[in-house]
Amino acid sequence: MNHLAKPFIIDAHLDLSMNAMEWNRDLRYPVETIREMERGMTDKPDRERATVSFPQLREGNIGLVVATQIARYVKKGSDLPGWNSPEQAWAQTQGQLAWYRTMERDGQLRQITDLKTLDNHLKDWTTNPQAPIGYILSLEGADSFITLDYVEKAYAEGLRAIGPAHYGPGTYAFGTDSVGSIGEKGRGLLSEMERLNIILDATHLCDQSFWESLDYFKGHVWASHNNPRGLVDHNRQFSDEQLKALFERQAVIGVPLDAWMMVPNWVRGTSTPESMNVSLETMADHIDYMCQLAGNSYSIAIGTDLDGAFGTEQCPKDLDTIADLQKLPDILRTRGYSEDDITNILSGNWLNFLRKAWQ
Repeated sequence: MNHLAKPFIIDAHLDLSMNAMEWNRDLRYPVETIREMERGMTDKPDRERATVSFPQLREGNIGLVVATQIARYVKKGSDLPGWNSPEQAWAQTQGQLAWYRTMERDGQLRQITDLKTLDNHLKDWTTNPQAPIGYILSLEGADSFITLDYVEKAYAEGLRAIGPAHYGPGTYAFGTDSVGSIGEKGRGLLSEMERLNIILDATHLCDQSFWESLDYFKGHVWASHNNPRGLVDHNRQFSDEQLKALFERQAVIGVPLDAWMMVPNWVRGTSTPESMNVSLETMADHIDYMCQLAGNSYSIAIGTDLDGAFGTEQCPKDLDTIADLQKLPDILRTRGYSEDDITNILSGNWLNFLRKAWQ
């Protein structure tokens, strides 16, 4: 079946350039070929277990993605992986940007930056089987901004969303597994984002930085890949209070597929999707939890984070590649979701958000 005959899906969080530049994956190959090329490699935990490539995005009719740049700056003494100076981190993001540009020239990707490019892309994607995959550029962790002058440089290159922090303490906010304030630098970043109409990605912000950011920032907010703390009790997830605050801001929240965020008590390297019974039904549990909390289907969508330093060893057992997101509509139907609800979750909510943010 032609991919265009399947429901259209938007995935709001994929680390495409990280996979290309750090994992050395040529995403133009089918996933099966990438796995074969990695046979016997052990430098990364997910070698031989990739799930994302351009052919598989096309197969799943995932025609628009939010794709990241990511490069953490780590201070001396930190045990987190990253770069030893903001200058090195910035240079890494620029290498990732160069890869996106090269894939655009190769006809694989098309950058989406405003309503005109969005509408043109959607029209082309639904009529042209050879259309490039649309991508919106996002920065995961803002440590690579050497000074705030760099935000405008990044915006000029198409950056449209920023998550101020990733893991640990950052320059502009505190992230997962850390505690702290956004401080003066964080407020400066948020002011610059608001001036340029850059979307705030609340994902990964620690609770204190989350509440301070929402209070200070008056622009558009989304959470590209976050699950509810009510199902998996960890600071990486959002509490019901945080989710309700996001609903009030008309945010959209993407559901990720990293197994440790899907079920409690996952032990990295020991647990398996089979032993913990993690499936796309589990994804539907998270969707359902947040839809019930919101009282509607307008705030929940997809942000898989697939191949975000994990592969089939740590994602739903019934997902071999990202194209298997096409199993989700039937799962939601069996739970009583209407066709409108399903369209909202697969793509409509992200599109409505972008139309409001970019009008």
